[in-house]
Amino acid sequence: MKTQELFTVLENNKSKSLLFEYAPNQLVGANYHITEVKHLTIDSVDCGAQTDSWKETIIQLWESPTELGKREFMKVEKALSILELVGTMKPYILDAEVKFEYSNATFHTAQLFVNDFEVRENNLIIKLAVEKTDCKAKDLCVSPQKSEVVSSEESCCAPESGCC
Repeated sequence: MKTQELFTVLENNKSKSLLFEYAPNQLVGANYHITEVKHLTIDSVDCGAQTDSWKETIIQLWESPTELGKREFMKVEKALSILELVGTMKPYILDAEVKFEYSNATFHTAQLFVNDFEVRENNLIIKLAVEKTDCKAKDLCVSPQKSEVVSSEESCCAPESGCC
């Protein structure tokens, strides 16, 4: 989901409570706070020596230990006002991918993609998901024959493989 799409979803659901599902049927606690918004530019080089660049907006969620047991979730309107204030200080790139950074005692710190959203009763549920890593240079580095079976002596990154 792009940053602009998130803002549109929030704008259309201002009166609802804002919940985040970080894994199937697992919600970020009602004691969460929006603690940081990062505007990132990624400049990368993959294993096929191809360069790439893109923008991301990362919104950090943190569960306050002093508010354990809190039952009322933040309203969308409050979250939107926080995000709008950030935008006055550091403008958003609205076509940047938006991710949420989150962890708790049983879930490792991760940057989670917005997979979907759902309106259920008076709740807006943002459904987050982990995206697996992938090789962007498969066409350059991995031949179809080698990608099926790689022996323990053979490495994708061997000097003769064409990769780094």
